[in-house]
Amino acid sequence: MKQNDMSVVDHIAELRKRIIITVFFLFLAVIAGFLLAKPIIIYLQHTTEAENLTLNSFRMTDPIMVYMQFTFIIAFILTSPVILYQLWAFVSPGLYEKERRVTLSYIPISIGLFLAGLSFSYFLLFPFVVDFMERLSNDLDINQVIGINEYFQFLIQLTIPFGLLFQLPVVIMFLTRLGIVTPMFLSKVRKYAYFVLLVIAALITPPEIVSHLMVSVPLFILYEVSIFVSRFAYRKAQKTQFEEENKEG
Repeated sequence: MKQNDMSVVDHIAELRKRIIITVFFLFLAVIAGFLLAKPIIIYLQHTTEAENLTLNSFRMTDPIMVYMQFTFIIAFILTSPVILYQLWAFVSPGLYEKERRVTLSYIPISIGLFLAGLSFSYFLLFPFVVDFMERLSNDLDINQVIGINEYFQFLIQLTIPFGLLFQLPVVIMFLTRLGIVTPMFLSKVRKYAYFVLLVIAALITPPEIVSHLMVSVPLFILYEVSIFVSRFAYRKAQKTQFEEENKEG
């Protein structure tokens, strides 16, 4: 059934079905996250960035808070392919056949970009920020007493946003295929987009120019890559629409 032939009730029933499937897999992923959280937390405490730090628990609930945070983060990452597929399955009836195949390929690309964003922020940005904070504390003659909850909160706030920001090319490509944005529009609002990305970079980095540039420059590159893939997706969408209209004609 074509999406534009579906009634409002059909749309609601389809959305309900997709949500139920997602919730079911999320429940299974939470169980898996509960089992995986402990080894991952222990591993992160013995990496180069944390091995010289003494992590403390200031409240009795800090360990369980960290444990549950990682449980749900792991569950979300494990469920993300299912979420993306269900989203694709919900909107795909409104796409041409060739567009369905192309947009389905976005799912592994999206997951790869998310992992690339996590890796960039954890292995490159996070060590630099930790080193900067340590040097600043030493310069100010401050003895750092680091809480385990605060440490992992800082780690999560620095890495997860990068995983999401690295989705920009895929999101732009998908929106272009749906006809919501065009490469011309993205080029037109480039300076405003750069300003927004600068603000985002300032929010997730310490007040230091080098770390700010380490975040801003990759974000600018991602935006330019997004414009490039948008042009590619726009041409493909125009071509597909032309071919489908000729078939129908």
